[in-house]
Amino acid sequence: MPPHAFDRNEWALILGGSSGFGLATAHKLSGEGLNICVVHRDRRGAMSRIEPEFEAIRARGVSLVTYNQDALNSEKRGELLDALMTELGADGRIRVLLHSIAFGNLKLIAPEEPPDSETRDRLAERLGIDATVLGDAADEVFGDEVDGVMGIATPPAYSSDRLLEEEDMARTVHAMGTSLLSWTQDLHARGLFAADARTFGLTSEGNTVAWKGYAAVAAAKVALESVSRAIAVEMAHFGIRSNIIQAGVTDTPALKLIPGSGHLKAQARARNPFGRLTTPRDVANVIYLLSLPEAAWVNGEIIRVDGGEHVSGLTR
Repeated sequence: MPPHAFDRNEWALILGGSSGFGLATAHKLSGEGLNICVVHRDRRGAMSRIEPEFEAIRARGVSLVTYNQDALNSEKRGELLDALMTELGADGRIRVLLHSIAFGNLKLIAPEEPPDSETRDRLAERLGIDATVLGDAADEVFGDEVDGVMGIATPPAYSSDRLLEEEDMARTVHAMGTSLLSWTQDLHARGLFAADARTFGLTSEGNTVAWKGYAAVAAAKVALESVSRAIAVEMAHFGIRSNIIQAGVTDTPALKLIPGSGHLKAQARARNPFGRLTTPRDVANVIYLLSLPEAAWVNGEIIRVDGGEHVSGLTR
């Protein structure tokens, strides 16, 4: 195999590429010779963190184009793709499209049941100490990732002030699900895909397991999976392969927004055969492998990247 498996005129277009999975994939693919276009939506104050990451990509000798714009606005999408056509030139083509947009509502669908403190109270009584003292100590060590005290740590707090509404659901399903199709269709209509192109989306175990506050995002993930299958079938004759990556629980900025994320991480570490969380780099490595010519026959799949977390009944 040559030093790089990709043509020098090939690009990766990453939607949501300034953090988490998107940024890790930009780093990995740029290191393997792909030019990178990142579409992200960040405030000016966040750029002091992001710009050094972009500079590291440029330092690898590839081209990098970034657009700090709303990837979900259809009018802006058209303007952005027109600009990208100019950047790519006559020979530039999109080899990889990664949909890594994390913009969804994390609201309950009904008021939360009051938390149960029986375990903490009974243990405190047996030890002859105040339950509040015990709880504070448990919370402190749980915050240091001592997962074994999860049962007596303070349970996740969920807001019941604003419950999930119809508009919340619709916006989330579009943002994190069906917008993959819009981007794929528009790229194809402009003739921007390479002859052997790959589209990727990102799902989670929330596609089959109900997490509190995750209903809208879960619906979006299932929609994303369905859209990817449709692309895999209906656009195969254009040379487009479409697959979804199901990552294990990963400590990303998006995860931190999920109510009870600390407990999700603790449960994942307890289940995972390797005793650790999935990392963005783990996922980026698999996206790279699936982008290689040798992976051309993988199409329409949901591929789990979690170190065996999903099959493990083990708890530590």
